[in-house]
Amino acid sequence: MKKGIPSMNPDHKVSAEQITQLLKTARGQLEAILTMYDNDRYCVDITKQILALQALLKKANNLILHDHINGCVHDAMNQSSKEEKLQELTDIMALLQQ
Repeated sequence: MKKGIPSMNPDHKVSAEQITQLLKTARGQLEAILTMYDNDRYCVDITKQILALQALLKKANNLILHDHINGCVHDAMNQSSKEEKLQELTDIMALLQQ
């Protein structure tokens, strides 16, 4: 089981494999962008690829947060760590606004 990815239960809509595949795809896209840059490709083409990479990373991040809320946060609501988990969510929401 990956750190930060709870074991899948019926309430989870996303699997660890889906998230891993998105992140590996993002890694491949980044490598391709670096190659494009090194090969002095057209700046607009590079920018389009960077925007696509950002969208992919945003999707992966949203899925990871979805699992966190449905796993760790859900479990914390029944334990003494409820306030800590709520503060974590507040902090990450502030970062997402930047």
